[in-house]
Amino acid sequence: MRTDIFARLDREPEPPKIEIPRMSRTRLALFGGTSVFYLAIVVAVLASTWLVLIDWKVMLFRPYQQWPELHAPLDYFVVLGQRGPTAVMVAAWLGWRSWRQHTLRPLLVLGTALLLLNVTVGAVKIGLGRLGPHYATQIGSAELFAGGDIFPSGHTANAVVTWGILSYLATTPRARRYLSALSAVVALGVGLTTVYLGTHWLSDVLLGWAAGLLILLGLPWCEPLIARAEALLLGVRDRLRDRLRERRHAAPAPVLPVAPVAAVGPLPGVRPRRQPAEGLEEPVREPAAGAGAVGAGAGAHAGSIRTTLAQPRTHAVLRSERMPVTPAGSRRPPRSRPATGG
Repeated sequence: MRTDIFARLDREPEPPKIEIPRMSRTRLALFGGTSVFYLAIVVAVLASTWLVLIDWKVMLFRPYQQWPELHAPLDYFVVLGQRGPTAVMVAAWLGWRSWRQHTLRPLLVLGTALLLLNVTVGAVKIGLGRLGPHYATQIGSAELFAGGDIFPSGHTANAVVTWGILSYLATTPRARRYLSALSAVVALGVGLTTVYLGTHWLSDVLLGWAAGLLILLGLPWCEPLIARAEALLLGVRDRLRDRLRERRHAAPAPVLPVAPVAAVGPLPGVRPRRQPAEGLEEPVREPAAGAGAVGAGAGAHAGSIRTTLAQPRTHAVLRSERMPVTPAGSRRPPRSRPATGG
């Protein structure tokens, strides 16, 4: 068992067996009840009922003027509901989990949830076109179909989805309980902060909570699609990896350029042999006469060859000029000097 706290940051040797949430009866009941609540809020705002009157009373109360000392810290706290910063923080955490657990599911679940959030919440925002409290034109009006884009609250819905993904992807019941409580506190705080700052009506926040909760409750229906997308992406990764390996093994060895060989002069102590001039033959010494022994003759012949190879060409030419050749082709014997008396 690993006791080092830094060992938990290492990559697990094998992918863990993660239990994927299913659409249970409890989840179905919560999804149905939240859907009814969602529709009730929309109908209440469209009909300009008592909910719209509460919106105006809260707006005219101006909480940011009642408690001005909370304005500065809440300006920073509401950033936890902005889509950009929260998506980057949660994606970094889930990316590390994906690397550690050898799976793409955490990142794919986050991407699916954010896509559903943009489509559903964005469509309702554009379709209803409600103006915010700072841009309201008529007291008691719902300010619908006026070109606005605040109903439901995007900050609130984004806080519910982004931080709720952490509890949805938790691998233990204990972690799921703690993360669920933490995400609920953050989502409630972000929604109420927008009401305090006067950027949203109270009904905007209520509908934002319902919209985010519906996405989290309906994610199990998207799990089969997420599993197929993960298998497809991992298959593409494996094929690319195999192609890279084949290219590395099949690549020919680089041919190194051959450097030109420099001309090498004669070795020291060795005189080069010159070719005889045209029309001249280099004389070869005959073995000594009377050599009966085979060994002696071979030795004399080898000695004559070495002498001939070592003898300079000029000496051979002078000797041939000094000894004229007779018409029969035999050499003329040298004249003997007369003997002188002593």
